[in-house]
Amino acid sequence: MHVPDGFINAPVSAVAGVVAAGAVAVGLRGARRELDERTAPLAGLVAAFIFAVQMLNFPVAAGTSGHLLGGALAAILVGPYTGLLCIAVVLLMQGILFADGGLTALGVNITVMGVVTTVVAYALFRGLTRVLPRTRRSTTAAAFVAALVSVPAAAVAFTLIYAIGGTTDVPIGKVLTAMVGVHVLIGIGEAAITALTVGAVIAVRPDLVHGARGLAAPLKLRVDGELVDAPAAPAPAPAAARSTRRVWAAGLVAALVLAGFVSFYASANPDGLEKVAADKGIDEKVQEHDAAGSPLAGYGVKDISNARVSGGLAGVIGVGVTVAVGSGVFWVVRRRRTPAAPESRTTESV
Repeated sequence: MHVPDGFINAPVSAVAGVVAAGAVAVGLRGARRELDERTAPLAGLVAAFIFAVQMLNFPVAAGTSGHLLGGALAAILVGPYTGLLCIAVVLLMQGILFADGGLTALGVNITVMGVVTTVVAYALFRGLTRVLPRTRRSTTAAAFVAALVSVPAAAVAFTLIYAIGGTTDVPIGKVLTAMVGVHVLIGIGEAAITALTVGAVIAVRPDLVHGARGLAAPLKLRVDGELVDAPAAPAPAPAAARSTRRVWAAGLVAALVLAGFVSFYASANPDGLEKVAADKGIDEKVQEHDAAGSPLAGYGVKDISNARVSGGLAGVIGVGVTVAVGSGVFWVVRRRRTPAAPESRTTESV
C-alpha cells in the first residue's frame, strides 16, 4: 500500500507530513519507556524482518497481490510506540533506496501504514487479551484478529485522505468499496503472518514479546492455608543474554533468507492499491519517483542482469541497511531514556 508521488496533492501531503512527524515524535518519547536492555536490540531486527517480509507479495485475487504492512506485528512484538518507529524506518529505507513509496508521500505512508495500523491493531489486541484467557493460544489469536482488522482500517484511512486531497476526480464510494474489499483479503495474509511470527517468538521467549508480558501465571505457594505468589527465580544473566542473542541471530537469518531467496518467488502482480489505482483511474497523475535513479530502485541491483541475483542481493542489502539504521535509532532512543534519580549518598569522613 505504498502511496506514490502524485496521488495526493501537495497541501494534503504536507499536512500528512506534519501529522507523521508529530506521531514519530510521540513514538520517540514513548519508545524510551518501552525499550530496555533486552528489547532495544530486537527492535532494529523487527524493522529488518518487516522489510524482508514486505518483499513477499502473495496472490489474493485474480491479478492482485498483497504484502505485509507490519504495524500489528511490530506493535505486538516491541510495543506500539516502538512499532511505529519500526514502520517509519522501513518506509524511509524503501523510499530512499528502493524508490518504493513517494518521498513527498512519505507522511501519507507513515500515517496510513504506521500510525493507523499500530494504533488500531494494538488497541484491539489489548482489548482482546483483557477478555480472553491469558494463554499463548489466546494471545496468538488476538494477534491474528488485530492484524486482520488493521489492514482494511489502513485502506479506509487512505481513502479518507484521497477524498480530501486526491489529484483525480473519482467517485470516492467506488474507491472505498474496492480498497476495503481487496484489503480484507490482504488482511487475512497479514493476520496469518503476524500470528505465526508472534506465536513462534512466544514459544521461545515470551518475555521478549511486549504484548505477552505477564503471560505466565505466577507460581503459587500455600502458606498457613492461603495461596500466595511465590518469589520469581530470575534466570542467570549470562544465560538470558545468550538466549536473546540466539533469538536475534535466528531472526536475522530468517530475514536474510526471506529477502535474499524467497522473495524471488513472490507474486509479480500489482498490490491492492496499485490494482485499485489502475482500475479506478486514480493513478493518472502519478509522478516519477525522485529516487528512480537509485542503484537499488525496483528492488534490484543496477548493472546485474541476472534477476535472481539482482533481486536477492538487493534484498540482503536492504535487510542489512534497515537493521543497521534501526538498531542505531533504537540504541540512541534507549540511551536517552530518562534515568532514575540517583539515590542520595552521605560522604564519610576518613
